[in-house]
Amino acid sequence: ERTTALMDNLITVLRRNLRNTLWPVLQQAIGVGSAFEGWTAREEEVVYRVLVPLTPPRGHTFHLERDT
Repeated sequence: ERTTALMDNLITVLRRNLRNTLWPVLQQAIGVGSAFEGWTAREEEVVYRVLVPLTPPRGHTFHLERDT
């Protein structure tokens, strides 16, 4: 819970500072892995993985390109 709260606060600050720019827009963080599922192999070696989805800024789109 602390990790996602920290990420949410960081993303909120970044969104405010990057508003009206051409940078991608950060979405809500998604916790991934055992630390967020409530189990770990070793309690002292917890690894937190967080994905932050991006959306294009207003007036722009993302286009996937085939690998050549």
